[in-house]
Amino acid sequence: MNLRRDVFQALADPTRRAILLLVATQGMTAGAIAANFDTARPTVSKHLQILTECELLEQQQNGREIYYYISAKKMKEVADFIEPFRKMWDDRFNALETLMKEHQTKNL
Repeated sequence: MNLRRDVFQALADPTRRAILLLVATQGMTAGAIAANFDTARPTVSKHLQILTECELLEQQQNGREIYYYISAKKMKEVADFIEPFRKMWDDRFNALETLMKEHQTKNL
């Protein structure tokens, strides 16, 4: 059975977000990634599996080692999906800030 993972469910986990930050600038092996966490290596391996299934991480074998890299293409897809919501909230916060400044001016 091929289980399809949800990208946003994967991103909801703080450990998986931390893994993505670790490999954002350079590829790392599972052991190097696991060394940054106080959890068992099989737990980190499960996180890597989930991130790989969601295509947030890519694997590349180099000899006996497998290196994990962030998938720029998938991260761009996630960012593109989130962008309209970010813009909407920026607009709302800007409107609220304007309203608060007007209210402060009237009360001076």
